[in-house]
Amino acid sequence: DAHHTVEDIGLALGQALVKALGDKAGIERYGDAWVPMDETLTQVVIDLSGRPYLVFQGEWSTPVLGGNFETELVEDFFQALAMSAAMNLHVRNLYGRNTHHIIESMFKATGRALRKAVTINPDIQGVNSTKGVI
Repeated sequence: DAHHTVEDIGLALGQALVKALGDKAGIERYGDAWVPMDETLTQVVIDLSGRPYLVFQGEWSTPVLGGNFETELVEDFFQALAMSAAMNLHVRNLYGRNTHHIIESMFKATGRALRKAVTINPDIQGVNSTKGVI
């Protein structure tokens, strides 16, 4: 069914991210993005901390998009992604009217924030963390 398919995609994507990043040595770890889409504005902030958590703020008036996509599944996708990637993920839509624009801005902002978080920084030696140092 649609729920399990969307959730499984989030789980698989998160697992692939964990595998691709390995020990996360040298990555920025944090990423953020603001994405406007016409009348919509969404902010996403990510910490690839290894501590999974999702904060999701988004509302829309359309329960089904494109004839068969249940819009409540968007949050389920992000929940599965955050848990399986062990990331702290904040997805916050500030405003918008068009459900399609809101959802699209959420996904685009997540991609841009993730790109920042996984960027290699030559100034970072090892894992970007103070855990065990302080």
